[in-house]
Amino acid sequence: MEQLSITEKQGANYVIYEIAGAMNTYTVTELAEKLDEMIKKSNVVVDMERVETIDSVGVGLLMATFNDGEDNNHHFYIMNPSAPARIALEETGFYDVFEIIHAVTEVQ
Repeated sequence: MEQLSITEKQGANYVIYEIAGAMNTYTVTELAEKLDEMIKKSNVVVDMERVETIDSVGVGLLMATFNDGEDNNHHFYIMNPSAPARIALEETGFYDVFEIIHAVTEVQ
């Protein structure tokens, strides 16, 4: 069974979620709840360096979080997208929409 590991860490002006595994219909429920709650309170970084696969539901979750961040005056960052994550975002045309960073020092 596919799994998604989520590690939450606090930064100075952000919360970072380090995720690993498969981001799909079956695995994103917990992440969706965390992102939905946190983007209303703080800037959010999702470290996708260890994402193995991502489907349209995973991409949709990222887009929804980005939109919620704009609505709540918070930034949403994707950090170090893995090759599968980058390809999925590029193929959907959303890669350029997101703020892609390589280190948390880039969080504003």
